[in-house]
Amino acid sequence: MSSESESDDGKFGEYGGQYVPEALMPAIEELSDAYERYVLENEDGFMDEFRDRLRDFGGRPTPLQHAEHLSARYDREIYFKREDLLHGGAHKLNNALGQVLLAKYMGKERIVAETGAGQHGTATAMAAAHLDIPCEIYMGETDINRQRPNVFRMRINGAALNPVTAGRGTLKEAISETMRDWATNVGDTHYVVGSVVGPAPFPAMVRDFQAVISQEVRKQSREQLGGLPDAVVACAGGGSNTMGSFANFKDDEAVSLLAVEAGGSSLAVDEEDGVAPNSASLSTGGQGVLHGARTKVLQDQWGQIMESHSVSAGLDYAGVGPELAHLVDIGRVIAVNVGDDAALEAFHRCSQEEGIIPALESAHALAYLEAVLGPDADGPAETIDLLGETIVINLSGRGDKDLETVIEETDKRNVPNAPDMSEFAGGL
Repeated sequence: MSSESESDDGKFGEYGGQYVPEALMPAIEELSDAYERYVLENEDGFMDEFRDRLRDFGGRPTPLQHAEHLSARYDREIYFKREDLLHGGAHKLNNALGQVLLAKYMGKERIVAETGAGQHGTATAMAAAHLDIPCEIYMGETDINRQRPNVFRMRINGAALNPVTAGRGTLKEAISETMRDWATNVGDTHYVVGSVVGPAPFPAMVRDFQAVISQEVRKQSREQLGGLPDAVVACAGGGSNTMGSFANFKDDEAVSLLAVEAGGSSLAVDEEDGVAPNSASLSTGGQGVLHGARTKVLQDQWGQIMESHSVSAGLDYAGVGPELAHLVDIGRVIAVNVGDDAALEAFHRCSQEEGIIPALESAHALAYLEAVLGPDADGPAETIDLLGETIVINLSGRGDKDLETVIEETDKRNVPNAPDMSEFAGGL
């Protein structure tokens, strides 16, 4: 089965496209031309400079680390791709640095971006400071309250922060506000989209900047394992770390690709109240248009976008990248999900057993291993076979940003093996 399905108009099977106001089409066409010239054709040595800056500013390559204790727990060889060690603490810098550099090549004088968990906003602010271009970040009020450390980091790096109070004040609303800004200032402004979402060419371009993850994993696996892994597992919100982890394995049919969504508090959805208790659009969503592209979205019986939920701000989004939706449809990527409680338990387990505090996003990928391979698991045989003996988990970010959320949620829930956090509840 071929996964090379991207068409000339930026569509992936039934998904993708450019569902944007007419006022944005000149900017989209300009960006498409720049993507073709600089990213795909390396005009003026753009990609060479990008790779050099990723190495010198970002700290690439990141390690592929054997997780000794989890390997023993699951009787498998578990490896972590350590994107949490990239400058800024998450994979987000790969794309942010690429797009801000591209904006400079295009002659843009201002950057705008959205953020949910704050990692993309932080990465964009750092890249903009590094490349000396003004930057404004839109962030939902709910996410500002639960991701305060990243709010401080954005401001310290010189970015202006614009709170978004519409709706639930999360990533969906932040993206909408950023698009409005871009539509008003297309002449001198570039919108640094943070995931493989939005109108073409953003899904392909963000994937290409993030593909350095799977490029390195391929090379490191051959050197350290003597061959490719049996499976690559990554959490999935919009899907940038997911597609970055999968991009260079799409044609390797022997490598299973598993995207772990946020199952939230339940997969059951009451469509009438307009709120989904999860962010699992690959598992429970249907086709719709969100933020300029046709993809899989959480929607009610009238086709209206529903409010999503996840304990992880970075996964709290009602849609997913169009290429990822297509890869799930054709069976190349397997969509699975785990809930809030399981992610919190995995957060504590990884911290205590491996000495690594993972982002709550990454903890969802870790939680899936426990659900299928853990001592009390009764995972289906076909899924266990797909995972194989050697598994790479993309640790997309570090968990410093999530400590306040984890403290509050751990205090409210009965999380197995978690330390007593009650004395810290209410803030550090």
